[in-house]
Amino acid sequence: MTDENRVVDNPDENRYELWQGEKLAGIAQYDRRGDLTVFTHTEIDDAFSGQGLGKVLAAGALDDVVAQGRTIVPVCPFIAGYLKKNPGYEDHVRWPRE
Repeated sequence: MTDENRVVDNPDENRYELWQGEKLAGIAQYDRRGDLTVFTHTEIDDAFSGQGLGKVLAAGALDDVVAQGRTIVPVCPFIAGYLKKNPGYEDHVRWPRE
């Protein structure tokens, strides 16, 4: 992540936001239920596609959830895919029932 890319939690909107400079590049929506953070939808603005920013957003959001001692529930297919490809989160994930 470069200095101009930053991932911030916006609890008022129930989402993590990826900012590139002063522009909102993407969001990862969530619901908090007890100690669970349920990721429901991830989206990168078309103007920022193809730059790998989805990975930046996922890593920043998931790392923050882990740092808070919360459990990740990946309902969102993008977040689920990221978790399957990136080891290190296994102890912090509760997979949803299908």
